Order: sequence, then structure tokens, then C-alpha cells
Amino acid sequence: MFRVLECMVYQHDLRFVLLAALVCILGNICLFTVLSRSTHCVEVRRRHWLVIAAIAEGIGVWATHFVAMLAYRGSMPIQFDIGLTILSVTIAIGFFWCSFRLLGKAPDMRRSAIAGTIAATGVAAMHFTGMASIIAPARVTYDLAPIAVSLALSGLCFFAAFLSFAKMPGWKRIAIPATFAVLAIIALHFTAMSATTLVPDPTRGEAFSGTASHGWLVPAIVLANLLLVALALTGALVDRWLTDANGLADATLEALAITHDGCIVEVNARLCSLLGVSSGAIVGSTPADWFVASDGGAFDPPDGYSVEAHVRHSSDEDHILEIATQTIEYRGRSCQVLAIRDLSDRKRAQRAIEHLASHDALTDLSNRTHFARAFDAAIDAKKPFALLALDLDRFKAVNDVFGHGAGDEILRRISDILRAAVRADDIVARVGGDEFLIIQTTISEPEDARRLTARILETLAIEMDVARDPMAVGVSIGVALFPQDGADAETLQRNADTALYRAKNNDRGHAAFFDQEMDELAQERRALEHDLRHAIARDQLHVVYQPLVATAFASVIGYEALLRWNHPHRGEIAPDDFIPVAEEIGAIVPIGEWVLREACKAAAEWPKNVSVAVNVSTIQFQVPNLPAIVRDALSQSGLDAHRLELEITETAFLRNRHNALKALHEIRALGVRIAMDDFGTGYSSLSNLKAFPFDKIKIDKSFVASIPDDEAARSIVRAIVGLGRSFNMPIVAEGVETEEQRQMLLDEGCPQAQGYYFGRPAGDPFAGEAPTRLAEQ
Repeated sequence: MFRVLECMVYQHDLRFVLLAALVCILGNICLFTVLSRSTHCVEVRRRHWLVIAAIAEGIGVWATHFVAMLAYRGSMPIQFDIGLTILSVTIAIGFFWCSFRLLGKAPDMRRSAIAGTIAATGVAAMHFTGMASIIAPARVTYDLAPIAVSLALSGLCFFAAFLSFAKMPGWKRIAIPATFAVLAIIALHFTAMSATTLVPDPTRGEAFSGTASHGWLVPAIVLANLLLVALALTGALVDRWLTDANGLADATLEALAITHDGCIVEVNARLCSLLGVSSGAIVGSTPADWFVASDGGAFDPPDGYSVEAHVRHSSDEDHILEIATQTIEYRGRSCQVLAIRDLSDRKRAQRAIEHLASHDALTDLSNRTHFARAFDAAIDAKKPFALLALDLDRFKAVNDVFGHGAGDEILRRISDILRAAVRADDIVARVGGDEFLIIQTTISEPEDARRLTARILETLAIEMDVARDPMAVGVSIGVALFPQDGADAETLQRNADTALYRAKNNDRGHAAFFDQEMDELAQERRALEHDLRHAIARDQLHVVYQPLVATAFASVIGYEALLRWNHPHRGEIAPDDFIPVAEEIGAIVPIGEWVLREACKAAAEWPKNVSVAVNVSTIQFQVPNLPAIVRDALSQSGLDAHRLELEITETAFLRNRHNALKALHEIRALGVRIAMDDFGTGYSSLSNLKAFPFDKIKIDKSFVASIPDDEAARSIVRAIVGLGRSFNMPIVAEGVETEEQRQMLLDEGCPQAQGYYFGRPAGDPFAGEAPTRLAEQ
């Protein structure tokens, strides 16, 4: 150690030694600043920074060596070979590049040790190559032991420098590694110099061309090295700022373009991706080369606000952009920034939401809301059009039998048929379960609407053939024309519904056009519906009773309660006229409950051996509390349950068989008897007799009326009587009007009967009043 200090103090100019140390310190600070920057870059950019770091450190070490060599003040003048001098710096740069490449982004102890060894070897190789470039009248000799020690010491210092670089945070990551690197370089250089001896050799004097002043080399080398350090540090800082700025610009979701004097001078990666080209293709062009206004005109960048535009030559109509501008200072001049936002996904989502809000989710037809807007717009346009109201026939039966999935498929098929039948500017809407409306716009004559209805019915007949497809349905159509059938939306739609009602009543699967007679009938029906809803409150309904007798002796065993409506203006309205209406509008539920309570209250005052029968509508079975209503009627009246008989038809089993059977079992559990009415017509099925133990079967009056003349009717009656006998159920024949009919029923073994022959419906038979009224025939 003493030998090293002696060399430094007595054989070198101390000022140059300090200058060499300063150059070394600055070089290593530059090195680790650049290495730190490289660890934050992508791989390609990191490799560039490693080359810069290798050059900076190689030149820095070389400068340190030669400044120290030029500081030599011995008695023997020396010069340097230029070729070997250049080779020495190249060697240093190469070794440092290998060391830094091996070090990697996250060096561990092993990598740090290997990289430190390579770096120390590079410094040594540079040093001894530089020593070999000396030109002097002397021979250079070395003491190998101190050199080996200096090489090991340098390797340990570089190892410590690289390891601390990997482990230290913040400013320590630069200062501490730089300190170790400075020690590694200085220790190797001055220890190796102290182990170097120049032995005078007169034979080498010819190679020496004489003394020369090298004073200018020292400041030149120092200045060049400091300039390199400054450039490297500045480059690292500028690169970081530019990379961060570009990264920030590329990280934004918006595409950016900077323009000056109408030309694009800078773009980010998002804009390149949006346009599908490289930045080189965009820079130098104008915004109008890439964008067009939303109306198809030339694009003019907005000033302080945003506009919508499209990409020029794009085939995607949904490719919509929002472009806003702002003035900034860029590269020392006033420029405009175009912020371009891709609205395509948002617009598509917005249109999808608007479509869902205005269309039926199942069929993708217009819904009621969208139809109402289109309907009002068509009326406001004051141009003739046709309104078609459509209702599917047999759809409820198909839905009940085959399930809701099959029903949905039927609705989709019908929707496709309707879409194919209309024109592009017509409106087709689904406004209910199986209800559709069509606006046939701009018709010149009613025949246009007639042709459309014919096209729909013909297509449906082909696509929905009942003979081939058990799930096939039909359609009925009602047509109203604007303006002759209604000048406002409410009137026109009401008249189309009226025409539809006529089409369904007359012959399903056809179309009907609205006319004045139809309007009068519709108004009359609406009035009937209105009065029927208020008939109970206005005390216009009353109950009459028709006797049920034993066929053999004509003795009364009970009565059937029948409903009558005595209208103050229309007079007596037949049950066949108002009961179907009550079932359609739902009024039968409160009316049926009222009849049940009235019949129970009246029968409670009769002799104990006389029963009362009350008809229950299929609609009433849709009310889940029917058993509770029956129980309450019995409780309120005090009538024994076994004296009450409820008559139902088999249609009660069609809509919801499970619920109907459940209600019947609950009612029968009360002690009430259940009779099957109108057996032999409609949906009569032996499975229903098996599913529920009825107490009685009633033969429909149509068979009774025909038995004197129709052998088939008599055979049916005989079969039903035999069926009742097999099931141990009494049989009642309805509509007996003659002695001949009574005798034939008696001959066939029918035990009970009712009809005009035995007595017309009348008031309470035990209240002393029995006015003759119209029968339910």
C-alpha cells in the first residue's frame, strides 16, 4: 500500500491524478444512470441503452487511464502508439457491453459475480493494451503478484457495484454502485502502475522520436469525456421524458393527431391502429385525407368543439368517430391536437338498447310503444293507410297442449310470415300474446289492403297446414281504413278490433273490413258490456228455478237455479245473449258468485229433501278461491252441503286440468255434489269421468230433442245411460218437452229429467210466487 501511495505522490502530477479520479467518478455516475434507465425500457430500447452505457464506461475508463498516464512526471519522456491506443478503448467498450448484457434487468449474485469478473478483465485488458502503446527508450516490466491482487480486488469491487445496483433503492442505486466502480478502476490502475517498471534500454531509442508536449491532450480528453457524460445523461433524461410522454399518449383510449398549418406532424399508436396504417403514412397528410364529415361532406377540423365523422373509404357504416380539437404549443409552435374517439361500439350499443326498447324480444317485431309512435305519425301525415288487427286462431289450445316453448316458436313463425308479406315501409307489431297490428302505409284504394290480407291468409294456409302440422294455427284479420273508418287513433283501432271480432265470429281464418253496420253492432255490444258490469248493483238480475223430477212419477226432487236479466230498456234478455258476453269480459265471476249465494239462501228455506243445482262457468275455475266462495256461501246461508249441487261442463278441464281437479276435490270434500253438464257435446271424454268421481251426468238437450226421430240420438242416450249405470251415477235428461220424450227416456232407463214438460223456470217455488218466464232454451 505504501508503494502505491509513493507512486501516486512522487511520480505523478497530483492535479492530473485528481482530474483522472473526477473523470472516473463522473463516468461511473453516468454509467449507472444509463443502466437504471435501461431497466425501465422495453427490450429493444434497453439494448440501445446498454450500448450507450458500454461506450460511456469504456471511454470513461480509457480517459481515466490516459489522463493518469499523461500525469506521469518521470525522468524518461514517453509517447503513445495511436493504433494500440484506439484498440485499448475498443477493448474496454467490448468487455463492458458483454458484462452489461449478462447482468440483465434483475441481476442476482451469480450474474453480478460473472459480470464483475468480465468488467474487471476488460479494465485490465484496456490497461495493459494502453501500456503496450507506450513509445519510450525503455523496456516495460511488471510485478505479477500485485497485478493479480489488483485484478481480484477490482473484480470484487465491480461485483459489489452490480449487486448494490440490483438491491439499493432511490439515489443509493446510483451513488453506491458508482463508488464501488470507481474503487475498482482506480485500485486496478494505480496498483498495476506501481507494479510497472521502465528499464532504460538504449536499443529502443530509435523508436522514440523525441520529446513532445502532450499538455493539450489532457484537457481535450477530459473535455471529450465530460461532453460524452453530459450527452449520455441528457439523453437518458430526454429519452425518459419522451418515452413517458409517448407512452402516456399511447396509453390513452383516444387517438391523437397533432397538426400544424393543416398538416399532421405527430400521431399516437391508437390512431395508427384505428386507421390501420403506420405513422409514416399519416404524418405529412391532412385530416381530410382520412376523415369525412358525418353527412358525407369534406371534413373540417372543429374549433373548440366536437363533431362526428367517419373514416374515409370505410365500408362499415357503424364506424363513427367523435373528433374534438384543442390548441397547444408543440415544439415551440402553435399546433392543434385532434382527439379522436371511436364511438362505434357505443353507437351500436345505443342502437341495440333503442331497438330492445321499441321491439318485441321474442319476435323482433315492433312493440306497442313503437307502434303507437308510428301510428300517430301515420295519422299526422294525413295520407290514406290501412290498419290491420290480427288474432291467432287455436293458439291457446296449441300453447296449452304443446307447451310455451312450442307457442313461442309458433309466434316466431307467424312473425316471419307477416314480415315477408308486407312492404319495407309498413309497420308490423306484436301488441299482445297472440295479437298483431299492421300499418299498411300509403294505400291508393281499399283493394290494396284486400290484397295484403289475401297474401297473409294464403301464405299462412301453406305454412300452417293443420293436416300436416298439429301445431298449425290460423289467423283472423280485421281491417279499418284511414280516414274513412276513423280520423283519430282511438277510433281507428277500435273499428279494426270490431272488424276482427266480426271475422272471428263469422268464420275464423278470414278477413273482415269495417262498415257502418258493424259499428252499430259494436256500439250495441259495448253498451251491453257496460250495463252487464253494473247489473248486480242496479238490481237487474234475478234467479229462477226449474224443477228436476223423477222420470217415472214426475215427482220433484230438486231445482236448478237459472239466471235472468231484466233490462230496464231492453226488457228480458235471454241467457244465451248475455252469459257468453259476461264470460268474455270476466263479469261472470262476480255474477256467478252472486247466483250461488242467492240460490243457497233460497234453498235453505226449502224442505230438507229438496236440493238446488247451480251452474259454474269455466271462467270461475280460473279463480283460485272458488272452494272458499262455495264454503262461505254455505256458511252464510246455513244450507247443508249435501243439498247443493254444482254443474260444470268439460271445458273446465281444458285450460288447467290440474287446478280444476284440485278445486273440484276441495269442493266435494265439503259435501257438495258435482254434476257433469251437457255431456255428449264439445270435449266429452271418458278420461274425465275416470279422473273425477262425478255424482251425476246430464244429457244435453240436443240429444233429447232428437230421440223420437233420430235412432243415432237414441243410441247415444242409451249409451250414456248405460255409462252412468256402469259408473253408478244418476243420469239426468235436459230439455224434455213432450210425453213421448219422457216415455222414451223412461224406456231407456233414464231416472231423472227436467224441461218444459215438467215445469217452466219460475221464482222461488216455496215463496208462493211462480211467474212464468222464458226458459233457457
